[in-house]
Amino acid sequence: MSSNNFSSRLGFILVSAGCAIGLGNVWRFPYIAGKYGGAAFVLIYLLFLAILGLPIVLAEFAVGRASVRSVATSFDVLEPSGTKWHWYKYGAIAGNFLLMMFYTPVSGWMTYYLYKEAVGGFEGLDPAGIGGVFGGLLSSPGVMAGNMILMVLLGFGVCYLGVQAGVERITKFVMSLLLVLMIVLALKSASLPGGEEGIRYYLWPDFARFAEHGLGEPIAAAMGQAFFTLSIGIGALAIFGSYITKKNKLTGEAVWVILLDTFVALMAGFIIFPACSSYNVSPDSGPNLLFITLPNIFNNMPGGRLWGTLFFLFMFFAALSTVIAVFENLIACLMELTRRDRKTVIRLLCPAMILLAMPCILGFNLWGGFQPLGSGSCVLDLEDFLVSDNLLPVGGFLYITFCTSRYGWGWKNFLTEVNTGRGITLPNCLRFYMSYILPLIILAIFANGYYARFFHG
Repeated sequence: MSSNNFSSRLGFILVSAGCAIGLGNVWRFPYIAGKYGGAAFVLIYLLFLAILGLPIVLAEFAVGRASVRSVATSFDVLEPSGTKWHWYKYGAIAGNFLLMMFYTPVSGWMTYYLYKEAVGGFEGLDPAGIGGVFGGLLSSPGVMAGNMILMVLLGFGVCYLGVQAGVERITKFVMSLLLVLMIVLALKSASLPGGEEGIRYYLWPDFARFAEHGLGEPIAAAMGQAFFTLSIGIGALAIFGSYITKKNKLTGEAVWVILLDTFVALMAGFIIFPACSSYNVSPDSGPNLLFITLPNIFNNMPGGRLWGTLFFLFMFFAALSTVIAVFENLIACLMELTRRDRKTVIRLLCPAMILLAMPCILGFNLWGGFQPLGSGSCVLDLEDFLVSDNLLPVGGFLYITFCTSRYGWGWKNFLTEVNTGRGITLPNCLRFYMSYILPLIILAIFANGYYARFFHG
């Protein structure tokens, strides 16, 4: 077997899931699930994962496996002669770069907090003091840059070892530890006094809480979360499709990836809600939850330093698995475009990535006056907007259209590729839905992203 293939099915599933599982699973999903009625929201979210997430994951895997290429040249290989689908490679590669330009600095926050918790850096601090630690981090470009560089070096270091010896072997280890840590932390959180109230708030179907926001808002939130949680649309998953054999049909593989991603998102809520309920703290969304709310709880919890360290170790692994996966995609893209070997490409990419991540870091301090999306916004918000509200939905739309349109690769070729091997068969009756209805849903997500950002409230 080629060293550019995965050695096992488990390796492929865990690496692909590692790409999908990231910080959004932890700091966004539990909050919006609680806000929109617990299980009432989760059921709609799961529906959208099945009807929206699964087909686009399949499209990326199929294009990757059929072409045995990254997004840099996969469309060139599969598109009909004379068509221009391959132009999207530039958008996809830009998307991967932009994602890492803000994801590596934020991942660096995890390494900083892991260290802080481990050495007892929060002990004796009141809530304002803990908030001050986060504020101090954001105002220190040198500290943020140091932690970002550490994440970049770790990510490229793993990829430097190769697909099997590095990406597959180390991601298997990281993901296994991540899943074990989640279960241990969830059990600990559930055992806290008053924790069952938090679980009830989180997962009891509360249709009144769902309905108070109207139907449109929670449905749009479920749709958006199902789409964005999987990192679909920029070829980040397609590369791993190119590394697997045709032994198994792709539907089963995609289902496993989505199940693991959903398991992590749900388990994050089992960690956060009981802890917040036990200490009578309102669960926030976003960085405040991770860097202010939870360290406060760990500070007051018996053995909190240990539990805080384990939590940030879990967060570090969640961030690292995504960094490794996206770096691997960028490396494969540049290897194909430049015809250079892996190690040469990494030596070029590593310093470039460090430089590209600096605007995000400086946006919190020295460049704080630059507010590209209005008052209170920063460089990170602009980079996130370009990826989440533009390149991901546009890319998802193009992948699905390419796989279903007779002007692209075409439904027959797509279905044949997906159903090659043993396992779950994708039925032909989905053709109308995937060709006509699904692209409209993706366009609705695209439009809603703009509406929510520029016109809502």
